[in-house]
Amino acid sequence: MKSPVVKRSIVVAGHKTSVSLEEAFWNGMKEISGLRNMTLSELVGEIDSNRQQGNLSSAIRLFVLDYFRTRAIPAAAVAQEAPRPQA
Repeated sequence: MKSPVVKRSIVVAGHKTSVSLEEAFWNGMKEISGLRNMTLSELVGEIDSNRQQGNLSSAIRLFVLDYFRTRAIPAAAVAQEAPRPQA
């Protein structure tokens, strides 16, 4: 059985490192970096410099989760406020 975790090499702050993430998190990182007009390495460097503890892979997962959760909250609020059709 193939592991859902994908290991990739990336340069962070001038140093090459390996990061293991599920494909969904890599896709999320690509989307976020594209929206911010950053390279994937720049975004990982930002996450790395702001993490308080834990390993880099965990910090990335938490960052991606927080990013999409923050985007989902306003969308959910708008959906709740939308007028409902009356029967």
